[in-house]
Amino acid sequence: MSEDTDPAPVRQLRLVIQADDFEAAVAFYRDALGLTEEAAFEGEGDARVMILDAGRATLEIANPAQVKMIDGIEAEGLPSARMRVAFEVADAQTATDGLVDAGATLIASPRETPWRSLNSRLDAPGGLQITLFQELDAE
Repeated sequence: MSEDTDPAPVRQLRLVIQADDFEAAVAFYRDALGLTEEAAFEGEGDARVMILDAGRATLEIANPAQVKMIDGIEAEGLPSARMRVAFEVADAQTATDGLVDAGATLIASPRETPWRSLNSRLDAPGGLQITLFQELDAE
């Protein structure tokens, strides 16, 4: 089905973050995490934006009990931010180490979850708390 006739009411999920240090955030998300630059624009007064392709997007909605359970498994009970961004990666340990080297603060190192993924949690530029996850049963 072509894009012009696609009946889906939403075609893209775009998460917008305000980063006080734009260059550091770009270096982290584009260069260290490896998201590819889709577009970049500049405007008056040093206005800048970069759109990075993060692959397939989903919206995960969890009730407080589920969040508490995930926090217990993924981050030793440390409460997550109200909104957390999760990125699937091929190698959670290597990606976690690379992002810490690039300026993220480690909250919890990679650990296997009951749903068979290897998850870590970090505080990242732009005020985001992120989870990196590696699907262990992926083919």
